[in-house]
Amino acid sequence: MIVSSGHLDDPRVVELLRLHLAAMHVHSPPGTVHALDLSALKHPDVSFFTAWEGEELLGFGALRRLSDTHGEIKSMRTAPRHVRKGVAASLLRHMIEVARRRGYRRVSLETGSGEAFVSAVALYGKFGFVKGETFGGYVATDFNQFFHLDLQTAGAGGAAS
Repeated sequence: MIVSSGHLDDPRVVELLRLHLAAMHVHSPPGTVHALDLSALKHPDVSFFTAWEGEELLGFGALRRLSDTHGEIKSMRTAPRHVRKGVAASLLRHMIEVARRRGYRRVSLETGSGEAFVSAVALYGKFGFVKGETFGGYVATDFNQFFHLDLQTAGAGGAAS
């Protein structure tokens, strides 16, 4: 598996993003979807990463700069044919390493609750993310959850040491 930057103009990426956004709207109450669309993913503060096996798209994720010391994991999605193959873990590990190289002290994320989000929350926990307070202008609801990883205390790959 190769993780690389970019590819937002690739039709396979655009289609997987469309699938991601549609799923977020199906599994989230109105007004609670904070996934980035194609134009938002092209913002200069957002770095977009894709995972590939040869010419096959395995998944994507984004890292948004909130400040010089704080980043946010955004819009992660694994292609349906590749779920449970370690794609999301590889993307998350890559984005955490990028955050470290940038000098971020903390990486945060917002996600939903309910059955559709259980696997993602479990993955974040394996990497040492802990549930915490809102950040970055989000408003807490009964649906969303906020997780944070302190990069100063987390071990290599993100997992707490």
